[in-house]
Amino acid sequence: MTTALITGSTAGIGAAFARRLAADGHNLVLVARDTKRLGEQATELHDRHGIEAEVLTADLATDEGIEAVAARVSDPRHAVDLLVNNAGFGNKGLYLDVPMADELKMLKVHCEAVLRLTSAAAGTMRERGRGGIVNVASTAAFLPRGTYGASKAWVVQFTQGVAKDLAGSGVRLMALCPGFVRTEFHERAGMGTENIPGWMWLDADKVVAAGLADLARGRTLSIPDPRYKALMGVAKVAPRKLLGGISSKAGRRYGPK
Repeated sequence: MTTALITGSTAGIGAAFARRLAADGHNLVLVARDTKRLGEQATELHDRHGIEAEVLTADLATDEGIEAVAARVSDPRHAVDLLVNNAGFGNKGLYLDVPMADELKMLKVHCEAVLRLTSAAAGTMRERGRGGIVNVASTAAFLPRGTYGASKAWVVQFTQGVAKDLAGSGVRLMALCPGFVRTEFHERAGMGTENIPGWMWLDADKVVAAGLADLARGRTLSIPDPRYKALMGVAKVAPRKLLGGISSKAGRRYGPK
């Protein structure tokens, strides 16, 4: 049986990855900050699917947390075959309204943790000649969206660049870029969602299913819904000034992920 490690596994897209991978028969390493919640999740998945579910409590906004997960994902005695870098969060407010400490924390989790964990996993995967890494980004990566959008744009560019460098090694990398997904993301950030049209919401389980299908196809970028594929196509040709105004008003208020 193969093993998948998922960061931010207890809610939203991370929890959907855990459900799907457990149902497919993968053993899991579940990573999050809440030990109690991790234990409950591990027990449920083990009892329902008969897989082994290991828990690792770690805060990826700290060096200690990143180092703990990096050590686990690079352990050659207990191989991790699939890494899902999903942990992330949003900050409500315009630039200069958000405390600098919160902006730096976001970069730590969205960029530094992704860099260090991807590097730790990819090294051992390349030695074995196989493995996969999914870095969860956002459609905000393609819009002017301050620190959040910039960090997710970095995830996309980094992932696709590494995928090119490791082509032929047996290690697959893909950036997953969903739009609005019904998770705890907005509630935790204190963001209102009442004015978001119903058609813009995606289901986390369907996002994961589409993302895993794209990974199996060897794609390095996945936008897991035809509606958002079309919207991002329009974004490519729309004037940047116009996009900036729309994104600043809507994206900063709602924080899509």
